[in-house]
Amino acid sequence: MSDYRVHTLESAPEASQPVLRQLQQAFGLIPNIAAVMANSPVLINGFIGLFERVHASSLTEPQIQTLLLTNAVTNASEWPVAFHSALALKQGVAHEDVEAMRRGALPGDARLAALSALARTLIEKRGRLSARDRQSFIAAGFSAEQLLEVIAVVAASTITNYASSVTEPALEAPFEAFAWHAHAA
Repeated sequence: MSDYRVHTLESAPEASQPVLRQLQQAFGLIPNIAAVMANSPVLINGFIGLFERVHASSLTEPQIQTLLLTNAVTNASEWPVAFHSALALKQGVAHEDVEAMRRGALPGDARLAALSALARTLIEKRGRLSARDRQSFIAAGFSAEQLLEVIAVVAASTITNYASSVTEPALEAPFEAFAWHAHAA
């Protein structure tokens, strides 16, 4: 059981309410992870700024969801794995690729595999990429600037992954079919 309140628009601290309103408009609900992050206006407001910039990057939504799902699995964060599995499928990532990432494997799509491999390597090596890691990413058709954008995605997802692991929010009904447990990876 979590020690953190799952806020509504009415119960959230005033400084957290605009973000919750924005997320409700974007997703049709306030994701429970955001509802618990709202306990800290500093956290939720810092997250939303980075979240908005990530989704305005040169990466496509399927590419961003690939990164977010890979990050959640690598960080063994259960709520984000379920959420990003659903969003990845909604954004057109192939079912087989989503299942591969949920198992900790690379997707079959070569460009998504390059993104997934880079994200996992960034997390596992704590950002210390080798020249070969960088060259493999560039060889897959991405730019040096996009590698920096991947770092922004990893940073955004680290916020939700860590917040999820600490607060343990319940999984909403629309995402229950995508439930995942860390020992399954």
